[in-house]
Amino acid sequence: MKIGYSNKDFLKIKGLFNLSDIRFWLVLFFFIRLYAIQDPPLEVAHNWRQTTVTMAARNFLEVDNNILFPRVDFAGEKSGITGMEFPLLNYLIYLMSLVFGYAHWYGRLINLVVSSVGLFYFYRLIKKYRDESFSFNATFILLFSVWFTYSRKIMPDTFSVSLVIAGLYYGSDYLEKKPSFKSISLCFILTLLGLLSKLPAIYLMILYIPLFYRSDKKQKILFACMSTLMLLPVALYYFYWVPYLTNQYGFSHFFMGKNMLIGLNELILDWSNTLEKFYLDALQIIGFALFLLGLFYLVKKKERFILWVFGLGSLSFLVIMFKAGFTFSHHSYYIVPFAPIMAIVAAYALSQMKSRKMVLLFLTLIAFESLANKFHDFTIKENNMAMLQLEGALTAVGNRNEKILLNSGDVPTPMYFSHRKGWIAFNEQIKNKSLINDLKGMGLRHIVILKKSFGSDLVLDYPVLFNSADFTIYQP
Repeated sequence: MKIGYSNKDFLKIKGLFNLSDIRFWLVLFFFIRLYAIQDPPLEVAHNWRQTTVTMAARNFLEVDNNILFPRVDFAGEKSGITGMEFPLLNYLIYLMSLVFGYAHWYGRLINLVVSSVGLFYFYRLIKKYRDESFSFNATFILLFSVWFTYSRKIMPDTFSVSLVIAGLYYGSDYLEKKPSFKSISLCFILTLLGLLSKLPAIYLMILYIPLFYRSDKKQKILFACMSTLMLLPVALYYFYWVPYLTNQYGFSHFFMGKNMLIGLNELILDWSNTLEKFYLDALQIIGFALFLLGLFYLVKKKERFILWVFGLGSLSFLVIMFKAGFTFSHHSYYIVPFAPIMAIVAAYALSQMKSRKMVLLFLTLIAFESLANKFHDFTIKENNMAMLQLEGALTAVGNRNEKILLNSGDVPTPMYFSHRKGWIAFNEQIKNKSLINDLKGMGLRHIVILKKSFGSDLVLDYPVLFNSADFTIYQP
């Protein structure tokens, strides 16, 4: 029986503490981002987006665990079943809840694990075509990009792109090395799960085009057949099943994009916010400066392969931008899929620097800039924490099956924390007594007026069942 570690084992462990080994940084910042991992999804940035994920996960546990029928809590008198992204992340939260009991923060942990593994596959993928230093720099830049915070949010964006990147790694293995069942199977499974989880990640599929030139005819045909087979369930889910759920159950929630010309016009009209997604949200200021410098060097040095990757990726991503329009310019997570390509171009700028100290300086500045700008996303405002009291207050005046109305506008976050189902509306709508009477006929039993977070105070002419500094519960 072998006891202890061999020299080879020791070197593997030692590598994890080597500052020039990307695994050290991935592991280090995996643990750093575990800070406040159990916090509820109440941080300022995109709490609404996270709670729509947790709603579906909790409903799988409490209502119906059929993965094809996800449901939200703010559909009023309806069932809440609606079209949304394929709920893989939501379902993983549900599966963990079966074992450990329900907790929303499982989604943070699952996403962080998958996204960290995705970064390592990104490193391995680049290392096939460039040296280790280039791969390290690109992955380090991506680590501190928009991925840094979104990889610990209960959202499928970095989750889905990570799966597709891992699929790209095995797909490139199949096309450029000796074909194997393992490589094409893993490519198929990982890419399929990634594309189902978040459709915009599909733009990365265009990167297989330059790889096709490196494979023989038989590999190309089999891979093309595999890709078609893989894309079929994605197309069926998003272009048949999602509209079917929306129409059949009468509640529209999922944004499937708009006419591309309309989207382009919206991006142009809102050009400042559109550009901000690239120069501020994606890689931050320093990273974006390196990205521009990298583009200059790529053209000057005529680096054809990376230019192919950047050009094809950019053209493909423009489709995502034009379909999203205003939504792209106002939600920073839409730039997540493009950040890996920007990181590669920025890393090329570093590869042209002869001074290793200069490279280290830029990497250090990128890390510090990112940490300084993103630290607030690891904290929750005190006012928002009042949402944790909603469920208890409502339980004191009624039961969980009674429907409520919240003045949170179009933000569903408070509905999730109320652990109730019902409607969300603006103050002006709630003042309409005719509307309230209609909702009472549909089962409305309580109106919750949020005074500070997610709403503003509104005095109603109904009996008060509960009152605090943060919210009031009325019985209409």
